Amino acid sequence: MTETLYTMIRNRAHRAVRRAPLAEIAHEYAHLGLSPIERMTRRFEMLCREEIPVILDAGEKILFVRTVPNLPDIFTEEEWAERHRDHFIHENGYVSNLSPDYATVIAKGLDAVRAETDCPETRRAIDALCNLSDRYRDYARENGREDAAAVLDVVPHYPARTFREALQFLRILHFGIWLEGSYHNTLGRFDKYMYPYYAHDTENGMTEDEALDLVCDFFLACNKDSDLYTGVQQGDNGQSLVLGGTDADGREVYSDLSRLCLRASEKLNMIDPKINLRVNRNTPLSVYEEGSRLTAVGLGFPQYSNDDVVIPGLEKLGYAHEDAADYAVAACWEYIIPRVGADIANIGALNFPGVVDTALHHSLKNAETFDEFMADVRRAIGEACDAIIASVDRADVLFTPHPLLNILFGCDISKGAKYNNFGIHGTGVAIAADSLAVLRDHVFGDKTISKEAILAACDNDFMGQEELLAFVRSECPKMGQDNDSVDEIACDLLHTFSLALRGKTNCRGGIWRAGTGSAMFYLWHADALGASPDGRRRGEPFGTNYSPALHTRTDGPISLIRSFTKPDLTETVNGGPLTLEFHASVFRDPDNIPKLANLVRYFVSRGGHQLQLNTVSKETLLDAQAHPENYPHLIVRIWGWSAYFVELDKPYQDHVIARQEYSL
Repeated sequence: MTETLYTMIRNRAHRAVRRAPLAEIAHEYAHLGLSPIERMTRRFEMLCREEIPVILDAGEKILFVRTVPNLPDIFTEEEWAERHRDHFIHENGYVSNLSPDYATVIAKGLDAVRAETDCPETRRAIDALCNLSDRYRDYARENGREDAAAVLDVVPHYPARTFREALQFLRILHFGIWLEGSYHNTLGRFDKYMYPYYAHDTENGMTEDEALDLVCDFFLACNKDSDLYTGVQQGDNGQSLVLGGTDADGREVYSDLSRLCLRASEKLNMIDPKINLRVNRNTPLSVYEEGSRLTAVGLGFPQYSNDDVVIPGLEKLGYAHEDAADYAVAACWEYIIPRVGADIANIGALNFPGVVDTALHHSLKNAETFDEFMADVRRAIGEACDAIIASVDRADVLFTPHPLLNILFGCDISKGAKYNNFGIHGTGVAIAADSLAVLRDHVFGDKTISKEAILAACDNDFMGQEELLAFVRSECPKMGQDNDSVDEIACDLLHTFSLALRGKTNCRGGIWRAGTGSAMFYLWHADALGASPDGRRRGEPFGTNYSPALHTRTDGPISLIRSFTKPDLTETVNGGPLTLEFHASVFRDPDNIPKLANLVRYFVSRGGHQLQLNTVSKETLLDAQAHPENYPHLIVRIWGWSAYFVELDKPYQDHVIARQEYSL
């Protein structure tokens, strides 16, 4: 990686190579009566032809940059409407959020893969990608870049032999499947499948600095086109990778290559790729310290996943041990199995505060005891889950075919794979637990709040009830304060959620997975809900993912970790991290790096399943809102991904600002 290349990509100067967007093609395809797979293949062939080979800098080692900024849809609006009538269409209708098997293809080469397939569309897609690669090779040679041309003489036609060839092959494959139209394409267990190439080269004289330079160049490549990728907000592009963890035999995967990846991210200070670090009870403190250095510079990652919870949890759901042990993370946090997992891990979301609100308005007046009311809440959770299931299972889930992506799964991935499970997020569990604690203690308990009063307060957004608002908002126990009386309610809610899905199958023969994530629902669910008994006002957002209410004040991160590790989180392994924000001033003292590392290790030892950490300064964020031109590179963590703060819509910016900042 050269300084020129780094500056160009960091300042977005490379976007100047982009051409005008391509014209609409869907109506022509419809007029010709083309099948979905023919449409996908023709579009991919066209896009590969339209791409112009570009080398951004004389020292650029990992090539390929998008010059065509758009992917014209293959269906007309009328055709999409027809597909929606007969099928459940997930998100955009294109395959997403999976972890491909790059390793097998990189080890075989596309010529060998082409010879093995009997699908003519897949052969055409391979030919189109190889032709684009050959044009890059010829362009490199014509411009005196013999080193790059020599790499492209080998990959992607033939198996990679060196670390650089493997990285370039991976870049071509990743580039290709984005160009085909799948999105939120993750990089899987990068250090696991790339390590043999790294080890080969280091044994044959490659220095650590040379290896770091290659990793940086590859990571820079992930930032070339990321603004073109599909997401709810800029930065939500799904480019995540996983480091560390164990294999099926319990051997540690974390290596010198894993360490280099962390160093590369720290050096670049850019949002992609988002790093997820698999850890367990035996992970050395030094690994947590290496991860904490990334937190300190403000990247919002690594996100930690605890093998001691996740692997048993996946096995409980029916995943074979060798598959569970190989888990990766999808776009944000959802657990997915490379190559064999076609799970749709974000197909719906349960609104915990919404469930409490339903019970509040339908059952509170007639309930004689809190236990009776809680039974209605559990019943409402089951009914809400059944409604989500019914909304999906009314017909098969339909995806467009992906002939190129199929080679990375060994099957028609649009129709499923070995695992075809569906995941449901669970939003606002802390607000629900806090609200139920108020009802238990003061409506059914000491009766200092009447049923009529709490109902009226929620319906009127606590207007004219300032004293009651202050009491329930600030004086009642909250999840995150290590108070067993409220934390036990959260345990009950999550267990009930898990039970509501247990034993139920989906339209693809898979099962349903409960989770503690929120995605954008921390805003969407909150916008549709009135005030809550815990003192949350109408429209006030939930905490992101598995986190306390925004108005909750705790004694610090220890009490929060204790609260949020009390549930049996093997029951909610669809994923969803506890999220903590630390004030940037914390890391002015280098001694706080080992303190943070010990905090993360404490979370893991307590049985937490997933953790993400953010470094923020409210003062800086407010100034960035007022003067965005001064903060183009300010990074924050949103719900399962990192983004440049000034590129976010204001509601997402405001949410980050509203989160509590912790110290060590």
